[in-house]
Amino acid sequence: MTAAELAALHALCFTVPRPWSADEIAAFERDPLCFVLTESESFLIGRAVAGEAELLTLAVAPQARRRGLGGRLVTRFLYQARLRGAQSAFLEVAADNGPALALYQRAGFTQTGRRPRYYHGAGGPVDALILARTLTNGANRASA
Repeated sequence: MTAAELAALHALCFTVPRPWSADEIAAFERDPLCFVLTESESFLIGRAVAGEAELLTLAVAPQARRRGLGGRLVTRFLYQARLRGAQSAFLEVAADNGPALALYQRAGFTQTGRRPRYYHGAGGPVDALILARTLTNGANRASA
C-alpha cells in the first residue's frame, strides 16, 4: 500500500486521535527505526530503538474487523520488534477502546500507566492507557 492508501485507511479508522496524513506516514516509512506491516485492509506502524519497540498505530478497516487481521499484525509486530533487538514493547490506547484493549491483552500486554484526559474528541476527554510487555525468545517463533 502507498502512503496515500495507508492515510485513507487510517482516516476510516480514527477521528480521535486525528488520522495521520500521507506525508506523516511517508515520514515513518523513511525512518530506518520504523517499520510498516500490512495485511489486507489493515496496517501497523512500529518503531524499535534502544531495546524498546513501540506500536505507533494499528488500523483495520471497519468492514474487515473481527477477522483476526489485528491479531496477526500484532504478532508480526512482536516478531519484528524482537528481530530489531527489542526486549520490551509498549503502546498507548484510548481507555474507552474496548476492542483494542482486548486485542492487546490477548497479545500479553498489561497496563503500566495512564495519561488522564489525554485524547480530546467530540465525546469529551478520554484517558490514554500505556500498555507494555516483555519480549521473550518465544516471540521469535511467531511468523513474520
